[in-house]
Amino acid sequence: MTDSQNPVPTANATGPDAHNIKDWTDLGKEMWSYLTGKSAAINYSFIDMTVEVPRDIGPDAPRATWKLNGTLRVTTSEGSDTEPLTK
Repeated sequence: MTDSQNPVPTANATGPDAHNIKDWTDLGKEMWSYLTGKSAAINYSFIDMTVEVPRDIGPDAPRATWKLNGTLRVTTSEGSDTEPLTK
């Protein structure tokens, strides 16, 4: 079973939709909803991480390989009129 199929434990979760979290995508949606409007930023750091992304469904589907080495920053905002961060 993959991580996306494992239910996320919600014994300590709070909030109106905590009981609806069944997998990692539900958790991500709830986190995004909770953090929006709070000027939140989440930073993920990767060192030589490889991700295989399937192009089709099935175990033999061809895959694209993504290599991550650095920081991914996720920010939330309430409106679509915010300016993106640039470096």
